[in-house]
Amino acid sequence: MTLRFRLGSRRAMNGAPKGSFDVIADELVTHGVVVGMTGSGKTGVVTVLVEEALRAGVPVLMVDVKGDLANLALAFPSFEAGPIAPWVEAARGDDDGIADEALVEEVAEERARSLTEWSITEDDLREYCARTHVRIVTPGSDAGEPLHLLSALERRSARWDSDADSARATLEAAVSTVLRLMGREHEPSKSREHALLTTIAERRLRANEPTDLASLLPDVLDPPFDEIGALAVDRYMSAKAREGLAADLNTLIASSSLARWREGQDLDVARWMLPVDGRTPATIVSVAHLQDDERALALGVVLEEALAWVRSLSGTSRLRALIVFDEVYGFLPPHPHAPPTKRPLVALMKQARAFGVGVVLATQNPMDLDYRALSNAGTWVLGRLQTDADRARVIEGLGEKAKGPMSKLLQKIAARWFVVREAGGAVSLLQPRWAISLLRGPMTPREIARLKRG
Repeated sequence: MTLRFRLGSRRAMNGAPKGSFDVIADELVTHGVVVGMTGSGKTGVVTVLVEEALRAGVPVLMVDVKGDLANLALAFPSFEAGPIAPWVEAARGDDDGIADEALVEEVAEERARSLTEWSITEDDLREYCARTHVRIVTPGSDAGEPLHLLSALERRSARWDSDADSARATLEAAVSTVLRLMGREHEPSKSREHALLTTIAERRLRANEPTDLASLLPDVLDPPFDEIGALAVDRYMSAKAREGLAADLNTLIASSSLARWREGQDLDVARWMLPVDGRTPATIVSVAHLQDDERALALGVVLEEALAWVRSLSGTSRLRALIVFDEVYGFLPPHPHAPPTKRPLVALMKQARAFGVGVVLATQNPMDLDYRALSNAGTWVLGRLQTDADRARVIEGLGEKAKGPMSKLLQKIAARWFVVREAGGAVSLLQPRWAISLLRGPMTPREIARLKRG
């Protein structure tokens, strides 16, 4: 039986109705790109796609840069107004900041009416809520589930016994993060500091010895081996240079800012993708609370771990999981820019297909993206775009004619409508269905903490 995701209604390019818009799930292993300006409905269509995956039992890992995807935790098992009341925004000028009962009822009625129009019943809502498990992971914060970003370095993984290659890949990503936090940002393949720290840490991990940062200091000063590669340790990196590295590492250890990156659960994408009490998992890595440079650091480590997990899987042509990155702008820029997120994103776009993992990237700003990486995407979902330059950039990435029918249609498309080019090459219009989740805008750390408290 072919698994399908029902995203909404379909129309031909001339506007004629063509029934429901069903995407063959397995076609998403060729990846997808969603583009649309603010107000186009981009976040809505991404949310619907995730909901359809979860309804079908497909686990999803999401990167949430602005806080919108945390709304997936606001799925309620009925049309009643009570459960949504705390999440309805008060009217402008409301003194107490609490939505009045009449406004809550209005929102509840609109939700019930809109979902019913898409043939989603209360039974469907109860089933969805009973079969899905949403967790919100917040690196550098305890608003959601805190995350130890350096766990691949400081906490030994069982993968060192079963899959040393993937364990080494995540270790290297953690070491890169440590060096960036120290202000020593270099290409890992060209960095002597990176090679030294990785060699020291791997030796300790294989021997089941402590690998917290403080435990590495003595080995940096006096390495417990004679050579790195084909060179003697002192010729590869002098004692004076190692002293400088140890001093910087010690300063980092002493800094209060490091502590928040070393608290919480291990970074373990494989565990995140497992069912929770029989329910399909949706893991949202929310970084809206971080500064731009911190986001790149945190997400670089998370994506490297996701890549290591993908490579540990057996090959398949069936969709077994989705990785969704909302607002990828700035994290996948063209050459020569290379933030920590770029290498794993490019590798996922090139390799994840063979392992049954689809990658969906979304952005409202298509200008500064590496379209060579995006050329691996089979499905494109295009909403309203703000400028002629944005439209031209997308058309160029698709390989379409600059003044062809696709370009003309993108100039006229209304909000909450999308031009979709499917993996098979067919082009049609999509009107996404109403989301099961309450889309009430970006969620703050305080609101995420409220969710965690229940």
